[in-house]
Amino acid sequence: MRKKIIYFCLLLISASIANAQTSTSAAFEKFALQQDQLFVKAYEKRDTATYNGLLKAFLEKFNTLDTTAQKSYARYYTSAYYNLACTYALMNNKSQALASLEKAIKGGYTNYAHIQEDADLNSMRSDKKFKAIVGPLREVGDYIYILKKAGKYNLNDNKPLPQFTYQNSSNSNLIALRKAFNLDSIAGGGNEVSKILNLLHWIHYLVPHDGNHDNPTVKNAMNMIAVCKRDKRGLNCRGLATVLNECYLALGFKSRFVTCLPKDSLNIDPDCHVINAVYSNDLKKWLWIDPTNDAYVMNEIGDLLSIEEVRERMINDKPLILNPEANWNRQFSKTKQNYLYTYMAKNLYMLQCNVNSEYDTETYSNNKVITTITLLPLEYFKQTPDRSEYNNNEINTTFIHYKTNNPTLFWQAP
Repeated sequence: MRKKIIYFCLLLISASIANAQTSTSAAFEKFALQQDQLFVKAYEKRDTATYNGLLKAFLEKFNTLDTTAQKSYARYYTSAYYNLACTYALMNNKSQALASLEKAIKGGYTNYAHIQEDADLNSMRSDKKFKAIVGPLREVGDYIYILKKAGKYNLNDNKPLPQFTYQNSSNSNLIALRKAFNLDSIAGGGNEVSKILNLLHWIHYLVPHDGNHDNPTVKNAMNMIAVCKRDKRGLNCRGLATVLNECYLALGFKSRFVTCLPKDSLNIDPDCHVINAVYSNDLKKWLWIDPTNDAYVMNEIGDLLSIEEVRERMINDKPLILNPEANWNRQFSKTKQNYLYTYMAKNLYMLQCNVNSEYDTETYSNNKVITTITLLPLEYFKQTPDRSEYNNNEINTTFIHYKTNNPTLFWQAP
C-alpha cells in the first residue's frame, strides 16, 4: 500500500477555463479526505468489516456525483479499492483481494510500477488471474516503458509553425513587476545560472503549491501573488510556472512554461505537470526549472539539463541527478525515483508551449488569441489535425493549436 499525493493541472490550454468548485464538490472533497484517513486506519488494523462499511458510505456519496465530478475524484475511488486489495492480500483472502484490485484498475488506477513493487500483494503474484488483471496495465501504467516507445521524432517534419516570441523586459508590466518585488536583488549578482536558480527558489518558498484548485481569474504574477497573500492560498503548477515565467521575462531571460503531458490512451488520467524552460545564453540551451518542487536536473558531472535532455536520458538509461533540496511545500523531499522515473516519466510523453511568452499570457479578455504548439512523438495515436482552432464565445477568446513531430523546431533557441 502507498498513499500518494496527486498533482493536478489543466490538461490542455482550452481546458484551463476550469469551473470553480461547487459547494457539493467541495463537501465531497472534505468527506473523501476524511474517509481516506479512516481507510488507512482500517487497513493498518486489517479490519475488513470496518473498511467495507466505510467503502459503502463512500460509494453512496460518490455515486451521486455527476460524471465529470466522478472523474475529478476518481483518485479517491481507486485508492479505496487498491488499499482494500492490499488489506485482503495481507490476510491471504486472495479472491477478495483480486476482485478489489480489478475494481481499482477498472476505475482508473494506472500505477503499474507500484503494483510490481508493493510487498502487500506478494501473496498473489503467481496467480494467473493476478497476471491477467495487471498485465494489460503495462501499456498505460509502466511509464518508463511507455516513454521508451515514444522515443522517435521526425526531424524532417517541416509543417509551418508560428515563431515562438518572448516579451521584452522593457514592457511596462514587466518593469512594474521587477520593481515591485525587487527581482534584481532576489536574483543576486552572481552568474546567469545562479540568478535563474535564485528566482526558482524564491517563488517556490513565496507561494505554496495547491494542485486541487484553480488559479485566480487574472493570471499574471502581480495579481496571483497578491491573491495568494490576501487569501492565504497557493497556486497549482501552472500558476506557479506562470508567475516564475513572468519574473524571468522581467529580468530579460527568455523563458516559457511547458505543459508536460501523459499519453493517456484510455482518457482516464487528468493529471499533467507544468514547469519552466529557461534559456541560458552561457550554456546555450534551455534549462529544466520546476517551481512546484524547487527542482532542476543534472547529469553525472553536475551539468544542468534541459527538458529535452532529461527525456532523452530517461529513454536511453543515462544517469540523472535531482538537486538535493527538491521538495514539495517544505513538507517532504522529492526523490529521483518518485519525481523523475515515475511522475515525470509519465508526463514527458508529449510537451506543449504557448507560442507567445508574455505578461498576462492566459488572462482571458475580449478578442484574445492564445496559440500553442504541442511536440508529439511519432508513436502517439492522435497525430492529426496539424492545426485546430476553437472559439470560446463566453470569454471571447480564440485558441489555436498546432502539432509537430520535430523537436528542433519546438526547442529552437530564442
